Amino acid sequence: MLEQISEYLANKKYEAAFNSIVTAYNQRLYWHIRRMVLDHDDTDDVLQNTFIKIWRGLPNFRQDSNIYTWLYRIATNEALSFLRSKKESTSFDEVAYTVSKNLEADAFFDGDKAQAKLQEAIATLPEKQRAVFNMRYFEEMSYAEMSAVFETSEGALKASYHHAVKKIESYLKGD
Repeated sequence: MLEQISEYLANKKYEAAFNSIVTAYNQRLYWHIRRMVLDHDDTDDVLQNTFIKIWRGLPNFRQDSNIYTWLYRIATNEALSFLRSKKESTSFDEVAYTVSKNLEADAFFDGDKAQAKLQEAIATLPEKQRAVFNMRYFEEMSYAEMSAVFETSEGALKASYHHAVKKIESYLKGD
């Protein structure tokens, strides 16, 4: 699929490239965004904005970087922008309660109590730590790949992941 996308881009067949990207990455980008914004409807909105930016950016995409990291950079930036715009002054307990209620009511979540508690803990993380944790833990993305997505050093990402893990452990222990 990547070769096909590259070929379409080289031949300036942007519509075909875009359709291939949507087919190949729609689910992965959905779940990447979903783990950050948590709500299905919000995820759909952010995903739509992500694909609009991808569509608009295709003619300027330089194939010197990996399409995968370019897509994730756009999706991550869109999710973080959404979270910043939605950010309200809510307490730690309100965040946990809201996540818990949203998960219970969510037809797409079929996890057990341990998974729900983990999601509550993740939801309490700052946006960037949440993104780093999700990419590393759920998507098993390497620090090198994340470095390309966030345009930051691997060392900074390792520190973010470490801090996220410690905060999650503390939350799960009830500290």
